[in-house]
Amino acid sequence: MLIKEIEISDFRIYQGRNVINLLPDDPKNIIVISGKNGYGKTTFLMALVWCLYGRQMQLVDDLYKKEIEESGGYGKYISNSLNRLSRYNGETEFSVGITFVDIDIPEIPCEELRIIRSFNVETSTGDRVEIYIDGQRNELIDDAKPDAFIQDFILPKEIAKFFLFDAEKIVSLAEETTDTHRKYLSRAYSQVLGIQKYEDLKQSLIQAQRRLREEFASPSEKADLAQLKADVEKLTVEIQDKQSKIEECRELIVENRQEASQLQAALIRAGSQITVEELNQMRQEEVSMEVKLEEIKGSLRDLYEEVPFAIAGRQLVSVSRQLDREAEQREALHRFSGVEDKANQILDDLNKAREKLDFPIEYRTQEFYNNTLKKLIKSHFFSEVPEVATDFEKRHEFSDTERRELQSLLNNLNTSFKEAFRRLTGDYNQTRNELHALQRRIRAAEGNQEDPTVAEYRTRRDRLEATITDLEQTISELEREIGRAEMELEQKETKVANLQDKIEVSDQVKAKDELTKRLINNLNTFIQEFKQQKKASLEESILEGLTTLMHKKDFIHRVEVDIIGEDIEILLYNSREEQIRKGSLSKGEQQLYATALLKGMVEESETEFPVFIDSPMQKFDEDHAANIVRFFYPSVAEQVTIFPLINKEMTKGEYDMLQRFVSKAFLIDNYSEDQSRFKEVAPNQLFEAVK
Repeated sequence: MLIKEIEISDFRIYQGRNVINLLPDDPKNIIVISGKNGYGKTTFLMALVWCLYGRQMQLVDDLYKKEIEESGGYGKYISNSLNRLSRYNGETEFSVGITFVDIDIPEIPCEELRIIRSFNVETSTGDRVEIYIDGQRNELIDDAKPDAFIQDFILPKEIAKFFLFDAEKIVSLAEETTDTHRKYLSRAYSQVLGIQKYEDLKQSLIQAQRRLREEFASPSEKADLAQLKADVEKLTVEIQDKQSKIEECRELIVENRQEASQLQAALIRAGSQITVEELNQMRQEEVSMEVKLEEIKGSLRDLYEEVPFAIAGRQLVSVSRQLDREAEQREALHRFSGVEDKANQILDDLNKAREKLDFPIEYRTQEFYNNTLKKLIKSHFFSEVPEVATDFEKRHEFSDTERRELQSLLNNLNTSFKEAFRRLTGDYNQTRNELHALQRRIRAAEGNQEDPTVAEYRTRRDRLEATITDLEQTISELEREIGRAEMELEQKETKVANLQDKIEVSDQVKAKDELTKRLINNLNTFIQEFKQQKKASLEESILEGLTTLMHKKDFIHRVEVDIIGEDIEILLYNSREEQIRKGSLSKGEQQLYATALLKGMVEESETEFPVFIDSPMQKFDEDHAANIVRFFYPSVAEQVTIFPLINKEMTKGEYDMLQRFVSKAFLIDNYSEDQSRFKEVAPNQLFEAVK
């Protein structure tokens, strides 16, 4: 998949219609777009993300989420994206279009695909998305909804951060983050590595098998299934409805918070006790503390999932010990069966030899020697084999993988859980107290208590803050209700699955049922092997990338991709096999790690999408920058677009090393404070053109 061209019309700094052709000339895969700060490099990347994801762009990067919240919601944020000069001239609509070639869409012949997202600030009814295949609208895409089509066939938003990113910001992939963030990254890793699609296929087969069995259910079983399915549907709709209400509440919180902030600024200005600059600084500090508090609360909520296991710690330890004994018993049985076989073979040979004797041996004597000989064989030749307990009670049927996962859970409870819970509780109390103190300082700055205008501002602000508090309480209650509903939904779905699994199919379709069962088992085995294959190849790719990019060659000795269930975590080790915390790396090292991770992910991904990189050389020293230029950009994808700040983020020497891979070069010319346009230059004349 390649991007042929991008058209930006009246979007932010790009006034009018601006078209840029990005199709590379094989084997030159790099396109360079440069311009001074404020000319539109970051806006270009934002336009690309907005065109693909619209309202969902805040899920691609926290930067967009923060900007949307600070603007008072998505509607206000995107309305401000109409170019100022175009607005002055009476224009009301802006748009971004992307044209793709070499794209493969199942069941749909396609040479060229075009996505256009537009927004009208006058009607403000929401984004309008149009998708054209070879110049024509397609009914199948219209029926499937354009956003869903982009998600399924262009680039899922969960993995967009691996292809569209600010190189200065990708250090977030390397920083120690909350459990929620790690789980989000795990899902992204699973998606980009192609694991998720096989998991989805397995679930589809399981559902197909169960639907097949339902046809042969008895009348009572059908009635039970119908009731359970109705309950599942009702709970699913209820959860979706509550999630929609939560999103609405969050939108209202963002809008009310912005208005309350404006009123707060007016109050302080009226009081004349601090400057607007001091106010802005205090408000930024307040927002940072609120974000930190939410992150801590999110981490605490993640730990709450483990609280029941901590409460049942003794029982879990008992289960673990029982599982260890069962494993020992299985091993003992396996090894003892070998001892028994050997002893019986020797006794058989002894009996055959005895038959050749010309005198009888008394039965009790024979029995004595047989029993004694078996004991002596075990004692002298198999002394290391443990005795098998005859009265041992087997209680569980855990596999080795399940037993290791239980032990991993116990290890976590015994080590990191208690300390993390205590630390997070302390951080929460400290941050909350600091936030309240700061808010008291802000309120203390309010003056002119008797002024009617100030009183009105204060009343409106207090009303808004009360509304925000009510909305937050509503969200908390809805989240609790969703939690209860999800638990009930899981129970109902388990009952449906159990009932479906118990249904006996007729002889007519038994072969089909058995075939589906074999396919599910084979797919499950394949998924486990595929995970191990991806684990090994990704470990190798990341380590190779780190070794190539870092000048401290022995700093990272081993990379481990730890896959437990749905969780994927990437661990780094030095030559002493000591784990290196990614949070302890310098910012430059974190960016190198994140770059190596991105390269490994893109190489292992089955998604073929162009890579766009803003601020490409930030935080790299001279040696690391040279390695990035030589080994990363020329090989990371078939189409790589970078947005360097010439002479600051990329020197002439670095560009000279890269130039043989550069297919096209563009400068962003700023004609006025409200208008930037693209100007193509010869790649070998880029630096001269900048001057």
